[in-house]
Amino acid sequence: MLEFLQQDADPETGKFMRRVRSFVLREGRLTHGQAKALEKLWPLYGLTLSQGELDMEAIFGRKAPVILEIGYGMGHSLATMAAASPDVDFIGIEVHRPGVGALLMEVERLGLTNVRTFCDDAVDVLQRCIPQESLHRLQLYFPDPWHKKKHHKRRIVQPEFIDLVHSRVVPNGVLHMATDWEDYAEHMLEVMESVEGWQNTSCERPFIQRPDWRPETKFERRGKALGHGVWDLLYERLP
Repeated sequence: MLEFLQQDADPETGKFMRRVRSFVLREGRLTHGQAKALEKLWPLYGLTLSQGELDMEAIFGRKAPVILEIGYGMGHSLATMAAASPDVDFIGIEVHRPGVGALLMEVERLGLTNVRTFCDDAVDVLQRCIPQESLHRLQLYFPDPWHKKKHHKRRIVQPEFIDLVHSRVVPNGVLHMATDWEDYAEHMLEVMESVEGWQNTSCERPFIQRPDWRPETKFERRGKALGHGVWDLLYERLP
């Protein structure tokens, strides 16, 4: 059975609305290392909805550009990006605890201080914890494509979601999306072209080559070897 998350009460009616999930929790068993990392490192690097709107300078102890990634999986690419850009702060959002534990293991292994993570629904985090015009880049890499047509409403990329992202990204900040499903790539493009306040940074074609800042994953390399495609979209928020 498909699942739903309950939202906060509507401020006008007081009624609770049910929101369609863009994910299903299929959490596997935590490894010993992941469980140990969560126990030891979550108090240092974990963020929660109960904290409310974040003070980025207080969270990281400095003033720096902030990049947020939704659905970082096992966290390897996020940790790689953070290690390559020590002058930038990164916030990750992942709903699966094994992935959060794996990221924290990488944070410790690489000695990173510029990474924080949520283990919550991305929409809730954006609405309740991310200040307006505070993100320099939002990354959405390989989200669940919900490939069956009857499930397309569950795709996270919808006009309402993009409007929410727009309010959290700084003027001239960017939204970077990637998918290995061509149908979802076309859906992303259709949604982005239907909303206001964004400009596609690609001059010659809708999609771009993978930017240097997005590490190529083992999953991508395996897919390419099998002839699969990957589509990247990069949109800039207009001033």
